[in-house]
Amino acid sequence: MSPTEASSEAVQRQLDKILSGSVFVGNDRLSKFLRFVVEQQLLGKALELKESLVGIEVFGRMPGFDPRQDSVVRTEAARLRVRLSQYYDGEGAGDPVVIELPKGGYTPVFRQVEVRVETNRPLRSRLGTRVWLTITLASLALVLAVSGWWWMRHKSAPIAIAVLPLNNLSEDPANDYFADGLTDEIIRNLSIIEGLAVRSQTSSFAFKGKPRNVREVGKQLDAEYILEGSVLRSGQRLRINARLVRVRDDLPVWSEKFDRALTDVFAIQDEISRGIVNSLRLKLGRGRRRYETSLEAYDLYLRGRALPIQHGLHGYDESISPFKEAIAKDPSFAPAYAGLAAAHAARSGQFRFNLADEMSQMRAAAEKAIQLDPLLAEAHDALGMVHSRDAQWEESEKSFRHAIELEGNRSMSHVNFAAFLLQPLGRIEEALQQLRIAEKADPLSPEVHYYLSSMLNAAGRSDEAVKYCDKLPADYWAKSGCLAGVRLHQGRIDEAIQMLEPAFNRGLAPNDPLRGFLGCAYARAGRREEAEKLAAASWINPFIPARIFACLGDKDRTFEALDRAVVAGPFRMGRALTIPEFALLRGDPRVKALRKKVGLPE
Repeated sequence: MSPTEASSEAVQRQLDKILSGSVFVGNDRLSKFLRFVVEQQLLGKALELKESLVGIEVFGRMPGFDPRQDSVVRTEAARLRVRLSQYYDGEGAGDPVVIELPKGGYTPVFRQVEVRVETNRPLRSRLGTRVWLTITLASLALVLAVSGWWWMRHKSAPIAIAVLPLNNLSEDPANDYFADGLTDEIIRNLSIIEGLAVRSQTSSFAFKGKPRNVREVGKQLDAEYILEGSVLRSGQRLRINARLVRVRDDLPVWSEKFDRALTDVFAIQDEISRGIVNSLRLKLGRGRRRYETSLEAYDLYLRGRALPIQHGLHGYDESISPFKEAIAKDPSFAPAYAGLAAAHAARSGQFRFNLADEMSQMRAAAEKAIQLDPLLAEAHDALGMVHSRDAQWEESEKSFRHAIELEGNRSMSHVNFAAFLLQPLGRIEEALQQLRIAEKADPLSPEVHYYLSSMLNAAGRSDEAVKYCDKLPADYWAKSGCLAGVRLHQGRIDEAIQMLEPAFNRGLAPNDPLRGFLGCAYARAGRREEAEKLAAASWINPFIPARIFACLGDKDRTFEALDRAVVAGPFRMGRALTIPEFALLRGDPRVKALRKKVGLPE
């Protein structure tokens, strides 16, 4: 075969063929990227294919986009090259035109591939070859027809599976943490197996302690298989029953009982994963690293993992102690450092803590986790948050994307990518895309629903946002603020006040964000004195008076309050500047100065 120059018509046909193939179908982002650069080249505009133009035209960046501050084009170009390679290695192997995107630029190259036909062989030989080729192709077609369902099932559509919380059969309810932590570990072990789409821990734990109907659970979690079971910890013995059930007909496809020494807990996890893999005819692949740690360290680690599951935001505060104790027992246990980094990340945006100290400890824990295990997704996720806090945006994006590459079903990596980088940089549509992916992996997660509502509000889509507020559990810490915020943006001020005043009358902490929503509602209802009083009593969290002053239309005092909030760092400031209340500040030169002060790009 030899390459020659391809005609414009041939290139256009090839482009359409590539974009309709399985490698690109459904990936609107990379499809738009490829179509843009190819069509610009065909129009003779190759010299205009600069990184800044691609960022604006393809990825929706604003005029003035600086590629040095935002690596989206370089990152997506690398992904596009990989997809093109996958296409030509597979379904496009025999295509007559090859489209390439050479490294170091954004101008595509087109090659026409000619197939040389042997014409000097005897006719009989050539006819024999044709007959053989016909037989071969017919056989291949038959094989493809038989295996087509398998390929579509296992290659294109991963099997959706949910792991329900293991029932704690111990007489001591305090052992709940062990059952919860073990469930979470099984979820994480399964999440990195190719061919499985594992529903995240938050959604699965919505069914903890509730009567279970497998079909109903499968419907709510959009799962085809359910793993359920029980655990009994008795002294130094561990008894685990587990079974995998097919949702559509309640058919158990695998079950196993384990009665082992407590020290065999890691081996049991491996055997559960292997049993599921074998039952569903998948490949186990590289698997998650199996750690050799002491039982005491692992027990403490499970306690730390369970606390945020059981107690939400406050659980992160409580988890720091067991994680540190686990590290003291085994200083080489990487997951404990990653858990500690996540706990400090949760505290790093709260004014009631020493934020500099939280960041220092978060950074040290994340870096140590990566040093001990470079393939630990949650460690790279934590490092992405650290870089975001330091306004190192390119490094932050690399860390988040690497975390997602390592464990794509981990919903919190997508959530943190959206909240710590994409929203602060004003990339709202991309943030929504990441949150939609998180929602698919974790359909019942209150955190995912909360962030989706917040991001939709920032995008001015409050009618969509309210649907996610309604999905939040009644006792979720941010439900009132979520609903009230939406009502404010819809102009339904009286409803917002009716929602917020009961909580305020019961007593709100001085740093509770609900004060900001109520003060804003008072301001917009013309109750200025009450709004001013709330602002004056809430300076412990400067974002609260900033919101109230913005709703009063007082730009000077809004900037004064935001100046006091600079200590919260670039990700908090960037997120704040996207909320609708601060729209009155846009265009004011003081915004530019404020962004520069915290390390946000202009």
